[in-house]
Amino acid sequence: MASSNGVVLDVQQLRMRYDDTDVLHDVTFQAERGEVLVMLGPNGAGKTTTIEILEGFRRRSAGRVDVLGTDPEHGDEQWRARIGVVLQSWRDHAKWRVRELLQHLGSFYVPYSTQHTQRPWDTDDLIALVGLTEQADAKIATLSGGQRRRLDVAIGIVGRPDLLFMDEPTAGFDPAARRDFHDLVHRLADLEETTVLLTTHDLDEAEKLADRILILAGGRIIADGSPDELARSIAGEAQVSWTVDGQRFVHTTTESTKYVHELFKQHGEAIADLEVRLASLEDTYMTLVRRAESGEDTAAVHTLAEVTR
Repeated sequence: MASSNGVVLDVQQLRMRYDDTDVLHDVTFQAERGEVLVMLGPNGAGKTTTIEILEGFRRRSAGRVDVLGTDPEHGDEQWRARIGVVLQSWRDHAKWRVRELLQHLGSFYVPYSTQHTQRPWDTDDLIALVGLTEQADAKIATLSGGQRRRLDVAIGIVGRPDLLFMDEPTAGFDPAARRDFHDLVHRLADLEETTVLLTTHDLDEAEKLADRILILAGGRIIADGSPDELARSIAGEAQVSWTVDGQRFVHTTTESTKYVHELFKQHGEAIADLEVRLASLEDTYMTLVRRAESGEDTAAVHTLAEVTR
C-alpha cells in the first residue's frame, strides 16, 4: 500500500547510465494518491526511460525508487496488478472483438481484487467509460485510429489500477475524443483516486490535465510545480492590451500592475477591452528548456525545481 501520507511515487536521485553516457541525473520527485502528474520535455530528455524504470521494465543505475510501496525491480504480480500502462500503440489481437478482448484481459485481474478495489472493471461499464459502446462487438481490425486509441486506454485501465502510466495517450484523437479523454482522466483521479503519470507534447493538454507538471531537459528535472506556479516563476514580460475611443493599443511591460494603474489615471473610464496576458505554460516551458539547454542560469533553474515542489 501507499504510505500513510498518500505518497504513491517516491523517486530520489534516480540515475541512468548507458555505457559512458548519463541519460538521467539525480531525478527526484513524488506523486500522491489521486494526483495527475504530467511530464514534459523535448525528445531525448529522459521521459520514457524514467517511466520504464517506474514501471519495472528497466533497471536503474543508481538512486531509490518506491512505487506503491515497492521497489519496481522487485515488484511481484500482486504489485503489478495495481499498475496500468497505456502504451503509444497496441497492435495485437486484430481479429478479436472489443468486448471479448477486454473480458479476456480482465480475467487475469480477478485474483487480485481486494476489499477496497474490485478487479477487473465491469467490461460494459469500461467500454462505456472510454466511449466504445457502439463498437463493443466490432472486430478490432475495423476500428478507426481514434477508436483504437480509446481501446488502448481501456486496456490500460481494465484492472482498475491504483497508478496509471500513459505515454502520449491522445495521439490520434479528434477534438471531441480528446475532451472525453480529459473527462476520463479527471474521473479516474477524482472518483477512483487513481494516480496518473502521463507524457505529452501537447502543452494545452498538459495545462488542462495537470495538478503538477515536471519538465525534463538533458536528463534533469528543471521544473516541478502546478501550471500557475511555473508561470509565476518566470520573471518575464506581460502583454497589456486595451482600447480607447475605438483604437486598439498593445504594450509589453515587466510591471503590468503599475502600468495598468497608470493607464486608468490617464484615461479613466475611456479604457475598454483591457486584457493582461501573463506568461503561458508554453512561454514558461520554452524559456526553461532554452535555459537548460544553453546552460544559462542553471543554478536558478535547479532552485525552481526545489522551491515549487
